Amino acid sequence: MGDTNEIPPGVLKEFDVADPKFIIKTNIARIWKVRSQQGLAALKIYHKPNMGNEAGGFRFIKSLHGKSAARVFQTGQNIALSEWLDGPSLGDLTRENNDQEASLHLVNVANSIHSQTRNLGLILPSLETWFSALFALKFAPDCPTKAQQNIVLCQKLASHLLSSQTDIRPLHGDLHHDNIRHGKRGYCAFDAKGISGERAYELANAFRNPKGAAAVVASPARLRFVLKTWAQAFNVDQKRLLQWACVKIALSISWRCDKLLHDDAELELLGIFLDELNAYESLC
Repeated sequence: MGDTNEIPPGVLKEFDVADPKFIIKTNIARIWKVRSQQGLAALKIYHKPNMGNEAGGFRFIKSLHGKSAARVFQTGQNIALSEWLDGPSLGDLTRENNDQEASLHLVNVANSIHSQTRNLGLILPSLETWFSALFALKFAPDCPTKAQQNIVLCQKLASHLLSSQTDIRPLHGDLHHDNIRHGKRGYCAFDAKGISGERAYELANAFRNPKGAAAVVASPARLRFVLKTWAQAFNVDQKRLLQWACVKIALSISWRCDKLLHDDAELELLGIFLDELNAYESLC
């Protein structure tokens, strides 16, 4: 595809879609809004010849049959056609100063999805595989000492969490505010990764989201609110949920650093979350 926003020849016919309108180019794909036999749809074409770590995600979303999830109409090696969700996203709600409302919608979607996941029978990559990047992370000479200490702490914490997982099942794997949009059936999730792991991990990435609301995400008061709200509503242990949130930040840092950590914009957020974890543990 080069640098153009044109759909490759043959794709419109193969997926039986028309009237493409280019929407966005992300790090991994381009997305068009198209007309399909099922109605408006999102056509997602990946830059690489495969879907990378989102291949299992489409199998996960498709298995939900439209319950709190976008319908998946058709997939190819590196192309997917899914239901178009007009929005807004839960990220939009937070960015418009409605974060508590967004938080409640998010956990409701998570609960609806997980009412179906125990018996999906999907074979998906494991959390252990995902966290290998964190365990392999090394430190550059100029990496701040505190950052190194916090990453090492998260490496140990992740090892403990992974070795003591309970209620292992298929997970969306990337459930956060901007991956949930409003559609004809209410709020629906999309853009899953599709992994297998402890149910509590499902909410971990949402703690560090949405993008464009850094002050909200870094607020200890917000962290305490969503921690209590999500743990109760999702019926998971509050301390363990916070631990997963901490190690997910560290995992995201490790993915960006490509095995060698110099510095990262989320190290400050990781420090805030670990301070909250220390405070929580001191009260227990």
